Amino acid sequence: MLSSSYNQALVVCSVIVAILASYTALNMASRVSSTRGRSALLWLIGGSFAMGFGIWSMHFIGMLAFQLPITLGYDVPLTLVSLLIAIVSSALALNLVCKDTLPWGRLVSGGVLMGLGIACMHYTGMEAMLMTPRIIYVPWIFVLSIVIAILASLAALWLAFRLRQEVKRATYRRMGAALVMGSAIIGMHYTGMAASKFPIDSFCGAANSGIDTKWLAVLVIIVSLAVFAIALIVSMLDVRTDRLANSLDQANNELLELALHDNLTRLPNRILLGDRLEQAIHRAERQNGGFAVLFMDLDGFKAVNDMHGHHVGDLLLKAVAERLQNISREKYTAARLGGDEFVLLMEPDSPENSAVLAQRLIETIEQPFHLTGIPLHISTSIGIAIYPHDGKTEHELMVNADAAMYHAKKQGRNGYRFFEYAMNADVQQQMQLQQDLCQAIHNNELVLYYQPKLVAPAGPLAGMEALIRWQSPEHGFLTPDRFLPLAESSGLIVPIGNWVINEACRQMKDWCDQGLSDWSVAVNLSAVQLEHTSLVDVVRTALEKHALAPSHLVLEITESTAMRDAKASLKVLNQLSALGVSISIDDFGTGYSSLLYLKQLPANELKIDRGFITELAQGNDDEAIIQAIIALGKTLGMKIVAEGVETPEQQALLTRLGCDTLQGYLLGSPGPADGLFKEASHPAQLPDLTPVFQ
Repeated sequence: MLSSSYNQALVVCSVIVAILASYTALNMASRVSSTRGRSALLWLIGGSFAMGFGIWSMHFIGMLAFQLPITLGYDVPLTLVSLLIAIVSSALALNLVCKDTLPWGRLVSGGVLMGLGIACMHYTGMEAMLMTPRIIYVPWIFVLSIVIAILASLAALWLAFRLRQEVKRATYRRMGAALVMGSAIIGMHYTGMAASKFPIDSFCGAANSGIDTKWLAVLVIIVSLAVFAIALIVSMLDVRTDRLANSLDQANNELLELALHDNLTRLPNRILLGDRLEQAIHRAERQNGGFAVLFMDLDGFKAVNDMHGHHVGDLLLKAVAERLQNISREKYTAARLGGDEFVLLMEPDSPENSAVLAQRLIETIEQPFHLTGIPLHISTSIGIAIYPHDGKTEHELMVNADAAMYHAKKQGRNGYRFFEYAMNADVQQQMQLQQDLCQAIHNNELVLYYQPKLVAPAGPLAGMEALIRWQSPEHGFLTPDRFLPLAESSGLIVPIGNWVINEACRQMKDWCDQGLSDWSVAVNLSAVQLEHTSLVDVVRTALEKHALAPSHLVLEITESTAMRDAKASLKVLNQLSALGVSISIDDFGTGYSSLLYLKQLPANELKIDRGFITELAQGNDDEAIIQAIIALGKTLGMKIVAEGVETPEQQALLTRLGCDTLQGYLLGSPGPADGLFKEASHPAQLPDLTPVFQ
């Protein structure tokens, strides 16, 4: 037999190529398993070529390291067949490890097939030398090489399957696995080479017609390294691209979540609710069915917000959302529109089931909320609109459910109402009234009536209280109770209130110019005005514009208004008092102010609520209450005003109890400024002509 030897440098190259081929194979398995569809097919094809070429190149570099005392060469067709066998075997391996599961039966059968394929590649490559006589193989070593190939394939498949997912520190694990796999492949190759024996008279038939070994060594090494480098670089770029795409998808999903859900409660917002309403309408049209829209508004939430602060208010809204989610989980859509308004979409549905759900919601919301160590109590008013009876579009259903909720509030709150078409008339009327009220300021439709305030018991006159009226061309003569609540809810109360202050100052200046310099004019401030940052500037500007002394202006605020935000109210009232205007506490006795807070207010006047005056009689409870209020006011150095005086008995009793000023229909009805003096020859005579106001 011919003696053989190995080129140590090429042996080292074969080991390096084997390890690189193993690492590339593991990396390809990861990419194929993490992609789907056409991308997975492309990675399978590319990975099979890279992995197969790597195994094949290691085999031929190892063969090039093998030396005989004769010239060697390799037949091109058989060499290409061995390469094809390596690629097909690699495709089989990658396809197996990319399955969701790899049971032992499939692992063993796959390992046997792949091992036989690698062995076939090896011995086909050996046949490419076209040796004559043929190569003799030692049987037991030949069998051992095949066993090693199968065991190496089993280990490779198992490691590739286990390490195919992108996990933390996967690179280091793949490096270790590549060393094991590379060593197994090298062991199989050199075991197979050891099984080969060459007779003394052997010669290589491909020595002259095949590929020259020198060029083959250079070609295989360069191409192998290029293939590995390209495969690994593309794989790394693809991994980075996937990570970037996943990050973008995650960011997009987060943005979509923010765009379609309420930031505070994480419930669907108005946009997502609109989409689900449209879907519900389409389903109902196809199935000839129906669904319900329940419009909820929390009763008493504003009071909680004002008393405990916005932080507690936010916690309360979250707690309400949790209760709604517990009720609506997997069956209904619960959404928050904003503020304290929520909507439930219930499908499919009937009016009976809607009523049952509405009652359940009412009972759930009225249970105490324990958020700040003390129980918080609120309720809810619910309006119900049924598709298609109460509306066939998203807009109609929402508007009609809102109208039904509004009527539930008007009927006493903490209840529910089904929509009726008569409700729309009220809603449209309110909307039209709001539009007309907005124009009333610019069209000079607002007027001030003045009611006299007399020194007890019957004069002289101490001043007037300015009371707003609306002379509307469309709605007629309207008293404040018809339009001021709408003005407050819409925000129009601020420009209206500013107009009242300016007009009252103008009229008071006119009276002063007529010699009535002892009078003052009282103007009511709403809670919205008191909270507005421009109030102090508005009052200052009005006084300066009309050159009116501040002592002629009295600003009246209700006790409850002053207590909405005690610290902020005290700050604003102190600024107003610093201007020189008087502060009057209106409707005293109906709020919840403390004596300590009342003492801090810069008030000059205390106005007893008309509710105590109406049933006033000597010896009853109202008399005792009024007597206590008067004593309190006198102690604090305030003037006492009683409003709503309508009988001589009330006039006499209030005077006896110590009221300084009286006001009411007995003493004078509200009227326009130009009509107050029509029965007096001169304004100065007015203090002695009290009956002209009756």
